[in-house]
Amino acid sequence: MAGRPEILFPLFAGLETLPGIGPKSAETFAGLEVERPRDLLFLLPHSGIDRARKGSIREVTPPVTVTVEVEVGAHFPPRTKGRPYRIAVRDAKTEFQLVFFHGRTDYLQRLLPTGQHRLVSGKLEFFDGIAQMVHPDHVLRLEEAGELPAYEPVYPLTAGLTQKTIAKAVAGALARLPDLEEWIDPALKAREHWPDWADALRAVHAPQAAADLSPTAPARQRLAYDELLAHQITLALARRDLRKAKGRASTGSGALQRKVLESLPYRPTGAQQRAVSEIAGDMAAPERMNRLLQGDVGSGKTLVAFLALLIAVEAGGQGVMMAPTEILARQHLDSLQPLAEAAGVRLELLTGRDKGSERAAKLAALAAGEIQVLVGTHAVFQKDVAFHDLRLAVIDEQHRFGVAQRMELGAKGRHADVLVMTATPIPRSLSLAQYGDMDVSLLDEKPPGRKPVKTALVSTGRIDEVIEHLRQATAEGRQAYWVCPLVDESEVSDLTAAEERFKHLRAVLGEGRVGLVHGQMPPAEKDAAMARFVAGETKVLVATTVIEVGVNVPNASIMVIERAENFGLAQLHQLRGRVGRGAAESTCLLMYQPPLTEGGTRRLTVLRDTEDGFRIAEEDLAMRGAGDVIGTAQSGLPRFRIADLERQASLMAVAQSDARRLLAEDPELTSERGEAARTLLWLMEQDRAIRLISVG
Repeated sequence: MAGRPEILFPLFAGLETLPGIGPKSAETFAGLEVERPRDLLFLLPHSGIDRARKGSIREVTPPVTVTVEVEVGAHFPPRTKGRPYRIAVRDAKTEFQLVFFHGRTDYLQRLLPTGQHRLVSGKLEFFDGIAQMVHPDHVLRLEEAGELPAYEPVYPLTAGLTQKTIAKAVAGALARLPDLEEWIDPALKAREHWPDWADALRAVHAPQAAADLSPTAPARQRLAYDELLAHQITLALARRDLRKAKGRASTGSGALQRKVLESLPYRPTGAQQRAVSEIAGDMAAPERMNRLLQGDVGSGKTLVAFLALLIAVEAGGQGVMMAPTEILARQHLDSLQPLAEAAGVRLELLTGRDKGSERAAKLAALAAGEIQVLVGTHAVFQKDVAFHDLRLAVIDEQHRFGVAQRMELGAKGRHADVLVMTATPIPRSLSLAQYGDMDVSLLDEKPPGRKPVKTALVSTGRIDEVIEHLRQATAEGRQAYWVCPLVDESEVSDLTAAEERFKHLRAVLGEGRVGLVHGQMPPAEKDAAMARFVAGETKVLVATTVIEVGVNVPNASIMVIERAENFGLAQLHQLRGRVGRGAAESTCLLMYQPPLTEGGTRRLTVLRDTEDGFRIAEEDLAMRGAGDVIGTAQSGLPRFRIADLERQASLMAVAQSDARRLLAEDPELTSERGEAARTLLWLMEQDRAIRLISVG
């Protein structure tokens, strides 16, 4: 595929080619991430100001922005330094004042000559009973009045830019809009009453009323759809690329899986059975599997993942399970060990800690195929790690892996199938944005025997009662987590808070009964503290949020979260999921510092009222917005300029099926619509997609 289409050149030229922009203001624009005319087109106004002309200021109630024709009266320059310059003016019905601070006399007399008529527009306020307009936004001669739109768009600003500069530059960018072929499916476009691309851009930059600024306005929806479609075409190409990559067909005999299932005290849930059969179907196919296993805390992902690993072993190959941290890798090892013993399969752990002859022995056993299932951290990626016949890679906690890392693992896996597990329920629109290149298996039932966790809200004033409750519970042999507040950005003060709480609890509950883990500890100490808690030597574990993901201590049945209002919903849900794993009734106490903000109240109430992670995730998205929910920076989630994943969520699903259909009908994008879609990819700078097509 050749370079960028010539028709787009004007949009990718330098900003200085636009009217009113010199090298200096081009630098300023960079603060808004605007570097070329194309970026300006996608810099949408966030609000608007009604500048429709009124006959008199009597028609409005200050404080309000008003546009009115006035006759200029007397000028009153300040008598003493630092006082404002005032000009009396009169509209059709009444008088008021224009006020300027640091006004230069000669300039103001040229701008507003006494006895002449001018159109003024600005914010009208009452000050000591006198109506006045301080620094009008616009002062125009009557013949220039047409330059002022009745409804003026307001753009995001950065230091050194004015609305005027942006409006002028946008007008310049709109003047060079090329006439592009339509890439949206005609039936969809007609059904949604969406305008053409260029018309949509002109419309969003010239809103006529507040409704035109809403995410549901047709022009905004259309432009959002363009962005989502480009993203989903990229993901669909990545998916096709992975599937095209020769996979290995791995068909299990079922013998090892049966042994494991027979050893379990319960039957798998319907959701677990469905997920295993979806995975088995993918593994048996010659294409590579690229599947996401998404399940809430405690939905039984580990069993599903292990049964998938056994399919690889039954087919004569090996499987690997990767975790983001050493603690989690060890936990997987512990939870998989009994299953591996039941199946009679050799399971080993490989982390950055394996050194020397021990490591060499493991690598030799791996290369010889003696180790059938390997559990590890990203140390598994290292050059000297070679498998005998790797068939399946299971990656835990997707969050730390973007699409690029998934592709890299794919390359390492020599045709291995890939299964990604995440315990973070994600609303559908986000899951399509982040994992649109994958097929998804959902675990939406809890296995039998998991008791609900009782959740209560307690104000910090009752901390002594909480500690007394802990004292009794630990005396009865129960164990508890105590999560310390997030103090601020610095880990140091988080640490101080945790250490203080640790000392306090130790004084009340006794030496040796309280442990502490936090982010600043060396990994070996952290592991040791965790191990003492797992073994039941310490009864209470004081922690900063390092225990958020994956820690499994069935005997722990109490979770205290201090200053819970400072945590996000998803985080609180994950933390609560650390209890309720054993036979005991479990409780989660959310301690908050009154008075709560509206958002804080809403978060804690949602959490108290439901344990459904997917519902919690939808709430979280509605409250915080997409970028925050999954931490855009490290999630591999694209930054959308126009699309609003909270308010335009339904468009994402349409874009995914549309993109997959387009590629199914036109794999090389050579039809008319396919060519238009290529232009869209260039316009949206989807370089990865462009590489995938040109290779294809």
